[in-house]
Amino acid sequence: MVQMTVQLSDELAERCRAVGPWLSTVIELSLSGFKTPASATVSEVIEFLCENPSPDEITAFHVSESAQSRLHRLLALNEAGFLSVSEKAELDELQRLEHMIIMLKVRAAKMDHKEQ
Repeated sequence: MVQMTVQLSDELAERCRAVGPWLSTVIELSLSGFKTPASATVSEVIEFLCENPSPDEITAFHVSESAQSRLHRLLALNEAGFLSVSEKAELDELQRLEHMIIMLKVRAAKMDHKEQ
């Protein structure tokens, strides 16, 4: 892991401090370049992380019902062979996001385990 030093305005530094240990994930999500409607789900995750959730809250986290419904619809279309090119791109992005959320939950579980 690389440690970096950056110069930030006082206001931005305070906002980053509020994210706490989840800052690296927020940055990763922000830089991942989600370009489809999946970006709305990414925004949900970032907003949640900006609340500086506890490890327990992270492991219990689920995206909204509408985001889950959209994913289920895309999976059903994919299985039926009716996925458009843009829907395929969205599904790929959602699967990438799902992987990031799983890794985040693993990290949170490890943090929670250390606290006990």
